[in-house]
Amino acid sequence: MTPRPPFRADHVGSLLRPPVLREARRSRAAGEITAEQLRAVEDDAIRDVIKMQKVAGLSSATDGEFRRASWHMDFIYALGGISKSDERLHVKFHNLAGDLEFSPPGLQVDGRVRLDEPIFAEHFAFLKSHVDDGITPKLTIPSPSMVYYRGGRAAVSETVYPDLEEFFADLSTAYAAQVGAMAELGCQYLQLDDTSLAYLNDPTQRELVARMGGDPDTLHLRNIKTINAALAGKPADLAVTTHLCRGNFRSSWAASGSYEFVAEAVFGELAVDGFFLEYDDERSGGFEPLRFVPAGKRVVLGLVTTKRPELEDPDALVRRIEEASRFVDIDQLCLSPQCGFSSTEEGNELTTDDQLRKLELIVSTAERVWGR
Repeated sequence: MTPRPPFRADHVGSLLRPPVLREARRSRAAGEITAEQLRAVEDDAIRDVIKMQKVAGLSSATDGEFRRASWHMDFIYALGGISKSDERLHVKFHNLAGDLEFSPPGLQVDGRVRLDEPIFAEHFAFLKSHVDDGITPKLTIPSPSMVYYRGGRAAVSETVYPDLEEFFADLSTAYAAQVGAMAELGCQYLQLDDTSLAYLNDPTQRELVARMGGDPDTLHLRNIKTINAALAGKPADLAVTTHLCRGNFRSSWAASGSYEFVAEAVFGELAVDGFFLEYDDERSGGFEPLRFVPAGKRVVLGLVTTKRPELEDPDALVRRIEEASRFVDIDQLCLSPQCGFSSTEEGNELTTDDQLRKLELIVSTAERVWGR
């Protein structure tokens, strides 16, 4: 029997897009090829990346998010009642060489939030039909928290939603319908990617929330309530995890800070089976917040960075897992990269060979610590 996710050796979801796929997406945007021609390129690339994940030794497989431009906005724009705004978001990212700005279009909630049809259903069906027996297909989607976090109250029409609680209720209902639809398609491994819960650990980000009219001291509690309502009716055989990181764009990050600020509420109250946590450098703080993780839930330690090509020392990874086990039982721990390799289609500054070596390192280290 296949173990329940998350797995001892796992990964977050997004993978580096091959050059042929990036060129096909550019050609489609320029009107040089048809949607059907782009889909054929995507299909081939996804078949290849499914094989790569098996070669690495992983127990799960994603489609690498190859049909998306970004990890979250493609999904959010597909929700009913949400559209692109004329304004652009301005998110400052940092790396060792300096800063860069990510400026995607913003969003506006100009109608009642709803699920008109299941999102990424065809994506998942294709993935599921191409994984080998014994490999669990995994779908990654943005957490409902992300719909509100970037724009705040100003992005939610007061005419449509004079009471913000009605917005959150509709958002939970839409996500519950999405979760149910994916379960009907045979999805048994769903991941909700949520940067907001990690960003709130950063005092600078909490100041930003306050400037947008939100309450930085309670926003994570509101988000937990929304997610839990969305998951309340999920079937028992659907494993749900969440990934909490501080930004990942072209090998850069947006926030810093220990998980301590949100840890007690998130780990103790969020109704998920496991937490993918970013722990690849000092920006993430120590393992002390893991003391709040209850029995029965897994923590996937993101100790292997996707931001740099250098391969981690396996002995150092084992020592860090042992250090984390001081705060949560080692049987509740797993290992993964700290984030995806390509949260947006641009990707991080690694090669596909680097990516494979890192995934293989995760598998071999997990076998060393926990066995097969």
